[in-house]
Amino acid sequence: MTTAAAPVWDEEVATAVARLTTAAENEYYNPYQAFEWPESIPDGALWMSEDLVTVHGTEAAAELTREQYLALTKWESINFYSLNVHGIRELMQEVVRRIHTPGYEIPTPFFHHFLGEENEHMWFFAEFCLRYGGKLFPNRAMAFPGDKPSPQLDNFTVFSRILIFEQIVDHFNSRMAADAALPETIRAINRVHHQDESRHIAFGAQLVRALWQRLVEAGDERETAAARSYIEKYINASIQQLYSVDAYRDAGIPDPFAFRARVLADPARPAVHDAITARTRTFYRRIGVLDTPAA
Repeated sequence: MTTAAAPVWDEEVATAVARLTTAAENEYYNPYQAFEWPESIPDGALWMSEDLVTVHGTEAAAELTREQYLALTKWESINFYSLNVHGIRELMQEVVRRIHTPGYEIPTPFFHHFLGEENEHMWFFAEFCLRYGGKLFPNRAMAFPGDKPSPQLDNFTVFSRILIFEQIVDHFNSRMAADAALPETIRAINRVHHQDESRHIAFGAQLVRALWQRLVEAGDERETAAARSYIEKYINASIQQLYSVDAYRDAGIPDPFAFRARVLADPARPAVHDAITARTRTFYRRIGVLDTPAA
């Protein structure tokens, strides 16, 4: 990245970087010693909070046997942690491309903590999947084709992907960390991830806010329109990934593709999607990327 294309950070970003870097240093822990890994998850246990399971509130849920439902909580849990592994790998690659490059001198100190913590998160999510599911689900993320973006637009969309991913994941983490119905192993990995992600989300929000300001100041309406469209598409694509054909198939549900289509189309699901993405949409409305809903 050339200096001319590099972003310009304001004092608010610099202050946040200093504060969050100190917090990361003070709150550091060794993840390889932080968890107890039992031999198995107890039979009959829920693997995911019931209001987070994709069939929650749908007519299709009533068609599942108790065994299928419990299996679905298992495999949707494996899907969720697999999404984390694949998402973390992508976001780390993007940060590595920018660390210690011209224009990123201010955020680079926190990038080091970010990369270290995300590497550890990827490890314990993958460890859970491999220990208790025997596999990771494949990466089925969708690519958005289009013209090659300018450096300014590319920076904005990259850090927006990271922020949106983290905010949606944290919705699940905070819920499952507090759910006494779940086994302690599941609560623990969600609790630890939630604690670290609170710093990452605060950091990402400052970067995205500043990058959007630069994009607006550049005055290219095609670029700002492309940015708005991208955010909507990425939020929707992130929700779609929660509905996993792999999870439905492994739960023993016949015709998992048709089942996925029915569940996605159920009238109960839009309200759930709104709850999952509420913080994200509120943030992007506040900084002026998304339109404010009509009264």
